[in-house]
Amino acid sequence: MKRRSFLRATAAGGAGLVIGLRLDELLAQEASPSSPKQPANPFDAWVRIDAAGNVTLTCSKSEMGQGVHTCLTQILAEELDVDWARVRVEQALTNPAVYDHATGGSSSTRSSYTPLRQAGAAARAMLIDAAAARWGLAPESCRTERGEVVHVATGRRLAYGALVEAASKLPLPDFEKVVLKEAKEFRIVGTSVPRGDIPSKVDGSVTYGIDVRVPGMLFAVIARCPTFGGKVKSFDATKAKAVPGVKHVVEVAAMGAPVFSTGGVAVVAERTWAAMKGREALQIEWDHGPHATESDATLRKTFEELTSKPGTPVRTEGDAPAALAKADRKIEAVYETPFQAHAAMEPLNATVDVRQDRAEAWLGAQGPQWGQEVIAQIAGLPQASVTVHTTMMGGGFGRRYAADFIVEAAQVSKAVGAPVQVLWTREDDMEHDYYRPAAMQRLTAAVDASGAAVAWLDRMSSVSIARMWDPPDKLKPESSEIDGAANIPYAIPNIQVEYAEALSGVPRAWWRSVEHSTNGFVVESFVDELAAAAKADPLAYRLKLLAEDRTLRLDPKDPESPALETRRLRACLELAAARAGWGSPLPAGRARGIAGHFSFESYVAHVVELSVEKGVPRVHRVVSAVDCGVVINPDGVAAQVESAIVYGLSAALKGSITIANGKPQQSNFDSFDVLRIGEMPVVEVHLIPSQERPTGMGEPALPPIAAAVGNALFALTGKRVRRLPIRKADLA
Repeated sequence: MKRRSFLRATAAGGAGLVIGLRLDELLAQEASPSSPKQPANPFDAWVRIDAAGNVTLTCSKSEMGQGVHTCLTQILAEELDVDWARVRVEQALTNPAVYDHATGGSSSTRSSYTPLRQAGAAARAMLIDAAAARWGLAPESCRTERGEVVHVATGRRLAYGALVEAASKLPLPDFEKVVLKEAKEFRIVGTSVPRGDIPSKVDGSVTYGIDVRVPGMLFAVIARCPTFGGKVKSFDATKAKAVPGVKHVVEVAAMGAPVFSTGGVAVVAERTWAAMKGREALQIEWDHGPHATESDATLRKTFEELTSKPGTPVRTEGDAPAALAKADRKIEAVYETPFQAHAAMEPLNATVDVRQDRAEAWLGAQGPQWGQEVIAQIAGLPQASVTVHTTMMGGGFGRRYAADFIVEAAQVSKAVGAPVQVLWTREDDMEHDYYRPAAMQRLTAAVDASGAAVAWLDRMSSVSIARMWDPPDKLKPESSEIDGAANIPYAIPNIQVEYAEALSGVPRAWWRSVEHSTNGFVVESFVDELAAAAKADPLAYRLKLLAEDRTLRLDPKDPESPALETRRLRACLELAAARAGWGSPLPAGRARGIAGHFSFESYVAHVVELSVEKGVPRVHRVVSAVDCGVVINPDGVAAQVESAIVYGLSAALKGSITIANGKPQQSNFDSFDVLRIGEMPVVEVHLIPSQERPTGMGEPALPPIAAAVGNALFALTGKRVRRLPIRKADLA
């Protein structure tokens, strides 16, 4: 609350009542050195009610298919008491002095819920005061209803539009004291209103970054060194310049931290096809750099060495090594997870126009303020002289938070003196990604005679995201890797989790659910192994370990860090199991597996039903239970769960990035496979009613899906899956 403030202003020309508010106080609290930068600014949303009674939410949050614009307008419309159809979203121009544009970490709804409600309630109170003053009545005698103030006794009504001018002259209420609606009064929050972005996607009128066209625009593609950390040694552009339509060939400089742009040679043309043909004609000699010998084999050897000895303790309860030393029965396992590409449907692109005194850009970006900053740096302009328009994105998944693709477009535009759209082909997008880190975890547990777990030792190693992005003086490599593993929810008396960083030249960054995507798989798979060792039902075993109501934090010393409540995870596991018919007979050749996880302050449990067809797993049904606090749009939550399941199943069953000779071996969907529409299981999403504030939903359904699949495969075949993606050989 103390980080949030409001501002009332009356726009010139009688535009109406305007309220500015700070949304991202929660995100600011949760920011870590390895998280994208969070600017300290006063407001990042504006609510405007005009004389016609229409409401506009000027919002800095980027829409990339997650439905955030619909969700935020529902919250505002509910508390303001207007019809949802009267509220529209206006994408804010990038201005970090006013807005926080960060869109990531499943944070938009959870950080916006209370501020938007308070803004709506404050505006509603001001409109009531204005109507009461006009009628000469006490405000307590009035209420609001669907965009009107109503005098309860007489039924007299005044539309909001007729009151905004008078309301704008009133003092703003104390936002800490405004009266918010009770949940039982909600008529918009909790309903599945239509997504506001769908019609424009259906009729093709929406503008994605790749659709941007401006007068005089040229198109560019860039040849980048195929090996990580490599650079141009020399090049000959003669043949490229001979391609019809090619206008320029320019070298693009590499940039180090915090951008990490690889550099290369740009071919600029009148058309994209000409630029691509020109690139094919380039003659380039590469310096392949210091990582040209790196491979999966060399990294795996490093992982094995690091996990075979103690690492840095990141959680210690009791004395796990001592308990293991005297244990009669131990279970040991090694889990491996690979690099993963983001593979969004719209490949990276950026359109930038650098001029002498100003610059303008059109970006599909999760952090457009970062793009504005680097464009200003390259153009040699004040940041305020760079106008950035945020477009719709065809998927982000964390990849569009980086600024490397923006840097390239700015450099090329400056070099050729024209607006330029730099387009990444699918191969560029996949071969020059910032990948989800590869990791290995070596786990050992001890169980007593009854099968109860008495010790848990997890030795983790991965290539750290923090190593890429944190300044050296603040570097904690484990900070980006341990969540979901260090704070396991199960009641085991002796727990030790250790981390050892593996160094690598492979670029990496935030991937959907970040470290939870690997840690959720490992933890929930190994718990299943303990249940099997105890000859216990996997659900019953988990529920016994979760029987005690506890609250856990990743950082026990920080009372503000996200709190895992075991009762809520337990409830999700019970609901998913009940709705899936856990324990009931299945057709021959099918089995069920269960897993649950806490991430981004939300709880998700999946029950997977699958079979194996010709040695390949086939998932038929996924039953999900979700506790994400107050549900704003049930259909939106279901869509996020379905999306995360598709993304997670693709990583569990299909594609991965493998490294040889310092470069990825996959370049398109023929070698990096994803789940196809005919392979999509039936998904049932069940929401747990809650009065808690909304929490994250873009990512939490992904972490438990791979474990649920692996656990179902064990139930069916007796084979334990300990590496991803699952291969035929794992089930042979």
